[in-house]
Amino acid sequence: MNLERIDKMIALNCNVTRKQARELVKNGVVRLNGNRVYRAQETVDLEKDTIEVDGHEFSLKEHIYIMLNKPEGVISATNDPNKKTVIDIIPPELKRRSLFPCGRLDRDTTGLLIITDDGDLAHRIMSPSHHVYKTYEVQLEYEVTSDDIKRLENGIILNDGTQCLPAFVEKINGGQAPAAIIRIKEGKYHQVKRMFASCGNKVVRLRRIAIGALKLDTDLPEGGCRELKDGELEMLFIN
Repeated sequence: MNLERIDKMIALNCNVTRKQARELVKNGVVRLNGNRVYRAQETVDLEKDTIEVDGHEFSLKEHIYIMLNKPEGVISATNDPNKKTVIDIIPPELKRRSLFPCGRLDRDTTGLLIITDDGDLAHRIMSPSHHVYKTYEVQLEYEVTSDDIKRLENGIILNDGTQCLPAFVEKINGGQAPAAIIRIKEGKYHQVKRMFASCGNKVVRLRRIAIGALKLDTDLPEGGCRELKDGELEMLFIN
């Protein structure tokens, strides 16, 4: 049994403040398992109970996990006064007040980004000690060579002297432009771009296609998002 106060769960699931949630309960528009409630301190079982607010029913969730296909030009931040953020493009039905991106993708990088309000999960994904690999599809200015691959897979040293952990690299053949797949478990600033720059190459386009064993849903258009399905959360930690 996992019990929480009803005002807390309304605030989480309805994207309102705790004060606003208490007002909703006080005004009599909240039902717990079909019965109207008036006490904000009423407890609910996250595994069994359902809540209706103004006739809208929702399942109780302590946390939410969203797969976003990040588009180009949007920054990986919770808020910014001048630029559109990944939180800005989450639809209202999935929004919560405490959402944030797990890690970051550069403004011009597209692809898989997990949005959540679960700090523990974010730490597990982003910390190199948890060995969560991120896979990128890279379009390059020049063909990647066997020597480049060897250097990257041995742990390349960046132009500023930074040592990178070993990566996994696969050249993509037959495309219209030079390209490769690279898997890394770090998240240094502009890391993939700097790794290829250290090989004398330039990243033209960068797209993250997987975190762990979880692949970006090919049905999601750029800017599209959805909640993770059963079993997908665990896939983040399978390499």
